[in-house]
Amino acid sequence: MTQEPMRERRTATARELADRFGVSQRTVLRMVAEERAVYEGRSRQRRDRIVELHRQGLKGYEIARELSVSAGLVSIRLREARSAGVDLTRYADTGEGEISRRR
Repeated sequence: MTQEPMRERRTATARELADRFGVSQRTVLRMVAEERAVYEGRSRQRRDRIVELHRQGLKGYEIARELSVSAGLVSIRLREARSAGVDLTRYADTGEGEISRRR
């Protein structure tokens, strides 16, 4: 029984790695691809974090900077959340332990 290798996220593109090692891009993708379940879990966490930061009152570009993603991705994820019926109402701590809504 063989053990599945521990895979880390790559920092170079498949094309760059293929050129460096003299193999096809497909070979690179097959050998170093992130497991689908790992990718989906990380993506779900990022999506939830985007929604949470939006609720805290951060602007799209601030969320993007915080999570090291593009502002466009933040916009897309918030639009998807709205269309899925996720409550994106912003809130702020009033200091009395209550959550107040603001526009």
